[in-house]
Amino acid sequence: MLESFMPLFFMTFFICLFIVLMQFLWRYIDDLVGKGLEVGVIAELFFYAALTMVPMALPLAVLLASLMTFGNLGERFELTAMKASGVSLLKSMRPLVVLMIFVAIGAFFFQNNVLPVAQTKMWTLLYSMRQKSPELEIPEGVFYDQIPGYNLFVEKKDRDTGVLYDLMIYDVSAGFDNARVILADSGKMSFTADKTHLFLNLYSGEQFENLKEQGSSSGNVPYRRESFSNKDILIAFDANFNRMDEEGMRNQYVGKNISELQATIDSVQLRVDSIGRMYGQAIKEIPYFGVTYYKRSYINGKLTQVKQQPVVLTTPIDVDSVFGGKSPAEYRGYLTQALSKAKRQQQDYEYKSYQMKDDRKTIRRHDIELQKKFTLSFACIIFFFIGAPLGAIIRKGGLGMPLVISVILFIFYYIIDNSGYKMAREGRLEVWQG
Repeated sequence: MLESFMPLFFMTFFICLFIVLMQFLWRYIDDLVGKGLEVGVIAELFFYAALTMVPMALPLAVLLASLMTFGNLGERFELTAMKASGVSLLKSMRPLVVLMIFVAIGAFFFQNNVLPVAQTKMWTLLYSMRQKSPELEIPEGVFYDQIPGYNLFVEKKDRDTGVLYDLMIYDVSAGFDNARVILADSGKMSFTADKTHLFLNLYSGEQFENLKEQGSSSGNVPYRRESFSNKDILIAFDANFNRMDEEGMRNQYVGKNISELQATIDSVQLRVDSIGRMYGQAIKEIPYFGVTYYKRSYINGKLTQVKQQPVVLTTPIDVDSVFGGKSPAEYRGYLTQALSKAKRQQQDYEYKSYQMKDDRKTIRRHDIELQKKFTLSFACIIFFFIGAPLGAIIRKGGLGMPLVISVILFIFYYIIDNSGYKMAREGRLEVWQG
């Protein structure tokens, strides 16, 4: 059984991993293309991305391999021969059940020890690539706006010599009111040795510059015109690939193991509970519009304690008596004051709720990541006990029918898993339910 299962398992695992890795590539291809990144950096990103995709590829590989293994045995009547000799299906599955237990244990340690490191490095690399300036490839006949603070237009360029012809440069780095326009017949572009600045050498042109500082009250803004035969411009443009510090991502929920996640959940929950008690006590003790919720005890004019007895109004408050004999202006003034006080109270409570909402969201995200440490192991075991009996029933080997059934079951699993994750993240369900 192990000889039949293991080759299929490794084959299907790498196929599934390749498919989900291609999905990752198409999702983030805009952050990789046109940046001039080295092959080693891209290969490093793909390696860490492949590790982060293991939780998605492993259950599907288990399901597909178990379907194919028992489908092949059923198609060749080997299962029938086993049953005829007194070997039940459960007994024939026993070696694979032991293997799945080891796979589940390995998946747990992978989720807890390897995955946080891989996710930290992958997201750090990805964000670093997003921050990198695009590779400088000036097109012909259109404005190029990938240089911060500049728009560059080149009518024609000589790809052999690198000379640019009929240049138009809009410099808005100092603001649109202080824009500078440079026209040149030709020019050459290069980088400084440290690749932190762009060097432009322009020939035979003119420069127009607004002098907005000299007076903005008049309708006509003065400008300065300069003609040149040779002009050099130095533009700040960092073309290097700079890695971000991993510590920031390491402190996020994706970079923590079980003990670190639990410590964060406990600390944030303690803060939420203490703030909640403080807000609740304030609601009980602070009088609103002259009415207290609890009776207060005074001795010699000093408040000693708040008795936990809700105030019961024996007679209703006659609100209309407040407006009796008042002028329309005073009537409107009372209503305006009451409305403004109510709005201030509403804004105060909304602000407090936003503070606690962020903390509760942090708790949910960390709790979700904590639950994920265990869900992969359970998913592998459950998919095996779905795939093995189902393969024995359909009795179809190869990649045809098992692949179709595996894809259908995995899509169903992915939909309910993703829906539960979103509802748990938004607080509509308890995290363990999601």
